[in-house]
Amino acid sequence: MERPVISFLTDFGPDGPAAICRGVMLGVARDAQILDLAHGVRKYAIVDGAYLLESAVPYLPVGVHVAVVDPGVGTQRLPIAIRAGRGDVLVGPDNGLLIPAAEVLGGIDEARALENRALMLPAASTTFHGRDIFAPVAAHLAIGTPFDDVGPVVAAESLVRLPAPRCEVVDGELRTEVIYVDSFGNVRLGARPADLERAIGPLEARRELVAELGSPTGSVVAVERTAWQETFGRVPPGASLLYRDSLGRIGLADNQADAAARLGAVVGWAVRISADGAR
Repeated sequence: MERPVISFLTDFGPDGPAAICRGVMLGVARDAQILDLAHGVRKYAIVDGAYLLESAVPYLPVGVHVAVVDPGVGTQRLPIAIRAGRGDVLVGPDNGLLIPAAEVLGGIDEARALENRALMLPAASTTFHGRDIFAPVAAHLAIGTPFDDVGPVVAAESLVRLPAPRCEVVDGELRTEVIYVDSFGNVRLGARPADLERAIGPLEARRELVAELGSPTGSVVAVERTAWQETFGRVPPGASLLYRDSLGRIGLADNQADAAARLGAVVGWAVRISADGAR
């Protein structure tokens, strides 16, 4: 038999909690291969965790994927497991974190609330469900416990979903938003190149563009005159570019520098992109 695969993503940071959860998993599934996707997710940032999980799971073997970014731990939010169309199971809180990943894995086949106490640690705290509920349930599923055993069915349409990123074409410009800032300071946007082409026409290398960044209320904080390019090295060090990122969305970056820090860009900022000279 192949060793079961469990992937693991949290905002716990590099110290004890993530290691404790891995220990709980290995206590149930001694032969499991545990793949740490990230534990440096921005604290409480469900949107960031969902983005990273969605980005990773298509490239992983079919398995069990545990994600814990859970500011509502211990409240009425449900602990859930989702079986996806590809055959994977996602385990975590019902706060929107798991849904984008389930969708890229073939959609939601079935969702269940985690209620079977026999699959959890004997005493569940109100503040550490990663250790007491999610880790042991995931490990039991990884070694073959039937999905039906975790608890009752939850209607897929009742699950919490995160708002879709803004993406619209208005008056010859693309209006979108910052959905993630990576560790290089690259600013990932909620639109795709095809959306920008609908706004301004064909995207050719070195085409000059203007990106206005600002608060969700509409005030402009930064104006960046830049160009469309296929990769970072096509512009001088320190220069900016708009490009198609590795996930097929639009990114705004500085070659070998931190665009987000320079511009002050954060998740949720509004972004408007137009052809330079068009306004």
